[in-house]
Amino acid sequence: MISIQHLQKRFGYHRVLRDVNLELGAGEFVCLFGANGAGKTTLLRVLATLSMPSAGQVSVDGYSLTLDSARVRRLIGYVAHQPMVYPELSAIENLSFFARLYDVPNGPERAEEVLKRVGLESRRDERVRTFSRGMLQRLAIGRALLADPPVLLLDEPDDGLDPEAAEQLPSLIGKGRTTLMISQNLARGLALADRVALLAQGRIVFEASTRNFSLGELEAHYLAHSRGADVAPVAAA
Repeated sequence: MISIQHLQKRFGYHRVLRDVNLELGAGEFVCLFGANGAGKTTLLRVLATLSMPSAGQVSVDGYSLTLDSARVRRLIGYVAHQPMVYPELSAIENLSFFARLYDVPNGPERAEEVLKRVGLESRRDERVRTFSRGMLQRLAIGRALLADPPVLLLDEPDDGLDPEAAEQLPSLIGKGRTTLMISQNLARGLALADRVALLAQGRIVFEASTRNFSLGELEAHYLAHSRGADVAPVAAA
């Protein structure tokens, strides 16, 4: 579903992504970890077509990111660090607007359905500028789900959520989609994902299936790679 081959991204002379190679199968959930500055957010922005790669090849469902960016964009739901909603509009006005923007069939009904799914139906008519960080994050997740995309890109989607809402994250985002999620929470990422990967110094330095893989092992690899140690990668099963 997602194929990333030798991806590079430069900002001037600074190389953020040096040689990223990663494959996600249809319906697979991969959680990506890495220290601050490793390039995780930059990678998601490239996949979301918000930033073009400097080199390498990326395809989503067989469509080239550089040659068919409009097609790729229609396949993706993206939750960024910023909620990307309009503060002066209400929750339902935001979702209704984006439903029209995305040409979502039965847009008003779908907006109400998604609002209920993310637990904001009781605040539907309140202006978003009054929302807490957690409520904004719920609304951002709802915006990403409006068009029922087959691919989700999630940049720390649990950021700002209260513990109960964070535990409900799997039900919020649903199942069956190809999902690449960035997280700083090793335990939650390990519990949610089919596979985990570590990004360090602009490269994927470690991948493993979460099957029979412990939190302690993940922590050890994370710390070792964060310190620059040479740890033999575990092949994904």
